[in-house]
Amino acid sequence: MRFSALYCIQILATTASAQLAFLPYDIRPKVLDQTPLMDPVGPVIPPSHQPAGPEKPPPKGGVLISDVMGRDRSINIFAGFTRDIASVSSRLDNSSLNSTVLAPRNSAVEKLPRKPWEDPKEYEALGANAYEGEDGQDRAHRNLMRFVEAHVIPTSPWSEGEKVKTLLDGDREIWWETKDGAKVIQPDGIEVDSVASRVGNGEVWVLKGVRNYA
Repeated sequence: MRFSALYCIQILATTASAQLAFLPYDIRPKVLDQTPLMDPVGPVIPPSHQPAGPEKPPPKGGVLISDVMGRDRSINIFAGFTRDIASVSSRLDNSSLNSTVLAPRNSAVEKLPRKPWEDPKEYEALGANAYEGEDGQDRAHRNLMRFVEAHVIPTSPWSEGEKVKTLLDGDREIWWETKDGAKVIQPDGIEVDSVASRVGNGEVWVLKGVRNYA
């Protein structure tokens, strides 16, 4: 009996559809909008079955010196100096330029007889106001740039005994050697406290002293 009832329903539905097909268009019943109440989950078009192309390599260098310079509080004074010198700051933020940063500890900078942006010769020539005003600020900035450049080597990795020059124009060659298990920067004899960071575009070495570059 169930089969007969279903068969009858199918015949009635087919007949009704056929009758609707012959009705004038303007009196046919309108089909209700069946847009779902919520947006469908997932893509409407099924994902392609074509093989995916090769993945793009990550940016060269990944983490950079500029990302890690401020993490070690023992060298945050020098880290701040590097951010003030645009040429150095941009270099440390460039994944295609390798560098070895020789960052003096805060204690070493604080023990200097004068500030890194001060020059005794300028005090002798210009007096106590040598760094006042716009001209004085320009002089201070140039001196600070020399200080920072004298502590950045455009090389990494830097091998033992390899003689290199810093970014400072006219600076002498320097190298490092191992003494009693510690790295020592020569010819200044400055001991390296630690290698704080090794990243995509170089290394940060923490120094126990400040280079004599004058």
